[in-house]
Amino acid sequence: MYEFLDTFFIVFHLLLVVFALSGWMWRRTRKAHLGLLLLIAFSWLVLGIWYGIGYCPFTEWHWQVRYRLGYYDMPNSYMKFLLDSITGLNLGAKLVDHLTAIVFVLALAASIIVNTKDWKAGRA
Repeated sequence: MYEFLDTFFIVFHLLLVVFALSGWMWRRTRKAHLGLLLLIAFSWLVLGIWYGIGYCPFTEWHWQVRYRLGYYDMPNSYMKFLLDSITGLNLGAKLVDHLTAIVFVLALAASIIVNTKDWKAGRA
């Protein structure tokens, strides 16, 4: 069961990241995309006040599964884990954190711009 959950969380988180990066591109997904990014920002920054900046409940649950599977040395950053797993590299945690923040801000800006244009054009 834990092996299934481990795979599920990897696939789920990967799909969530892909949507967070690209969901602004399609009119039909723009509102959901903006909502997702606002939820991510809330989790990272507001829940992060109590649990640590960048907190994600999905990451917490996945780390609990991996702990049960015998993985005790997980990085603080899910993005580091994901990128290292995909590339086979051992990227620097600070580099990954900075890239994650930059790409997140760019995706949020793109989402705000296209949603505002849709709203102004009456397509919201």
